[in-house]
Amino acid sequence: MWSFQKGAPPARPAHATTKALGDAAEDAALAYLQRQGLVLVQRNFRTPGRGGGEVDLIMRERDGTLVFVEVRRRASARQGGAGASITGVKQRRIVFAARHFLLRLGSEPPCRFDVVLLEDGRIDWLRAAFDASAAI
Repeated sequence: MWSFQKGAPPARPAHATTKALGDAAEDAALAYLQRQGLVLVQRNFRTPGRGGGEVDLIMRERDGTLVFVEVRRRASARQGGAGASITGVKQRRIVFAARHFLLRLGSEPPCRFDVVLLEDGRIDWLRAAFDASAAI
C-alpha cells in the first residue's frame, strides 16, 4: 500500500480504510525501527477481554531493553497532531498491555515506552515518550 522511502511515508492513498492506513503506518514504523537496529518481538499485542489495551509494536534494543511502541499517524498537524492523540487514558491502556506481556515472560527486562509519529510526510521517533509510573 505505502512504499517506504527515505524515512517518510507518502500521502494518504485514495479510498484507503482506517484499518489499512493504520496497518501501513505500523509497517512504515516497523521498517524504520528495524533500520535503527531494533528487532521485532511481537506486533499488535492485545490483552484479553474488553477494556484492555494494545501495544502496536514490541521491539528489542541491542542492549536487551524491551521497547513498547505506540504508532500514531495523522495526515497533518492540525487539531493537535498525532502526538496529542496519546492521552493519559491511552497511555494507561498501553502500560496495562505491557504489564500483561511482561507477566508472560516470567522476568522483567529493562523496558521503555516509545512513540513513533507519522505526520506531514515525516517519521518522528520519540524514545521514552512516557513513563509507566506516570501513566497510572
